[in-house]
Amino acid sequence: MRQKLLELGLDLPILPTTAVGSFPKPEKLKKARREYLDGKLTEEDLRPLEEKATKDWIEIQKDVGLDVFVDGEMYRGDMTAYFARNLEGFEMGGLVRSYGNRYYRKPIIKDEVKWIDPITTEYWNFAQGLTERPVKGVITGPYTMMDWSFNEHYDGREEICLALARNLRKEIEALIGEGTKIIQIDEPALSARPEELSEFVLDAMEIMTENLDTYFITHICYGAFKYIYPEMLELSVDNFDLEMSNSDLNLIKLFEKEPFTKDISFGVIDVHNHVVESEKISKSRVDRALEILKPEQLWIDPDCGLKTRKKEEAVEKLESLVSAAKAARGEINK
Repeated sequence: MRQKLLELGLDLPILPTTAVGSFPKPEKLKKARREYLDGKLTEEDLRPLEEKATKDWIEIQKDVGLDVFVDGEMYRGDMTAYFARNLEGFEMGGLVRSYGNRYYRKPIIKDEVKWIDPITTEYWNFAQGLTERPVKGVITGPYTMMDWSFNEHYDGREEICLALARNLRKEIEALIGEGTKIIQIDEPALSARPEELSEFVLDAMEIMTENLDTYFITHICYGAFKYIYPEMLELSVDNFDLEMSNSDLNLIKLFEKEPFTKDISFGVIDVHNHVVESEKISKSRVDRALEILKPEQLWIDPDCGLKTRKKEEAVEKLESLVSAAKAARGEINK
């Protein structure tokens, strides 16, 4: 897929490094977001804090040396609720538990879903304006939006998913219109019901990506991949961003049986662990990936978003993966 990147004007190094999406929010911003949800602050009150936090994380990514940036999602709360708040047809429900002590507000589909205005372009533009390196556009995909919402309108899951795909494609088109060349579609729920992959998930992704001139990544984390691999490779994307380290790289066993045929963003950092991986550990994971994957296929990143880590941990984890990638890159280029 390197040829596609070059055609888009993206001359990335071998083993490009990136982050998945979210970074830790500063306490001042988290406090302000709580006050906003309680009706004590407006979006205009949040904006300066969000912009400062975004700028800070762009600078950190520059200092760390990532090759492809993210905006850090300082303006988002939850990955599903954020888009639900900005699409017609949704209402916000109460808090539900996702894992551990993490909760999110589960949206309710009350009416026909409609995309009205761009949702992420303003902050993508803000972030891209702060760096010459490419910034990924990141949206939550239709299957996860469907699976993580209550439905009180549509007849079934397929109808919901395809309706969401048609509307979220408009967000992708808006990002491309602004100049976004790499777009990541987050689908962590993809293995929730493996039979639905062939029934309608492939169709939904085709709706999202067909005839669009950009490099597509889909992020699928902490899934039961053994139930959807290798069929998931039929998804119409260029790159699969997968958690690898939290599961001790056991996905490699699947790849050894059925070769991985697309690009992969290979998670070498466990985002649910406070321990910062040494460069040696991160490099060993890169080396293991290179035993079964071509260097041209391989991107290096964390397993998932880093928003649950402390800022210092997140920075040090990014430094570890960048150092590991550079070391491996040096060996390849000898």
